[in-house]
Amino acid sequence: MGKAEFLSELRRRLFGLPEGEVAERLGFYSEMIDDRMEEGLSEEEAVAAIGSMQEIYLDIVDDIPLSAIVRERIKPYRRMSPWGIVATVLSSPIWLSLLVALLAVVVSLYAAAWSVVVSLLAVTLSLAVACLGGVLGGLVLLFIVAPKGAMLLGAALVSGSFSVPFFHLSRLLLKLLWRLTLAFPRWLKTVCIFRRIL
Repeated sequence: MGKAEFLSELRRRLFGLPEGEVAERLGFYSEMIDDRMEEGLSEEEAVAAIGSMQEIYLDIVDDIPLSAIVRERIKPYRRMSPWGIVATVLSSPIWLSLLVALLAVVVSLYAAAWSVVVSLLAVTLSLAVACLGGVLGGLVLLFIVAPKGAMLLGAALVSGSFSVPFFHLSRLLLKLLWRLTLAFPRWLKTVCIFRRIL
């Protein structure tokens, strides 16, 4: 891919972002390609050395604040008629209450997911503490009342064996939820860029 084709494709992908940001990024990548060509690379090699188009796009979207994207997307493309303004105001009890309800559902699902992860971590910790306490108590009881000490040691080992899969499950869920938390702003920016919902 040549420089002109690369910049054209990048401009196409950045459609919907603030025009000033797009011009700045295109200038940056144009200069980067020129610098690599001055170092002796061909035009195609210089473009390939920059990285994939998807990575570049995601880096740019991550760098631009969400507020700038929203401001760009809500710029009126035409003026609203007085009747449109009246209809928007009169229908606001309906769409505003639906929007608040949707937001409440999303926040409650997010809180519920985190509470499941925290609960699993608490169960894992309690099983590990029970294992440790059972082993220590079982060793002491083993010398006083051998059958009860052996039974407590067995229960402690069972508790410890349950704590291992719970630990791995809670760790897996924690990583997944953390990745989703980090990916949400990028998704929201992408929605604002490609769909006029805000």
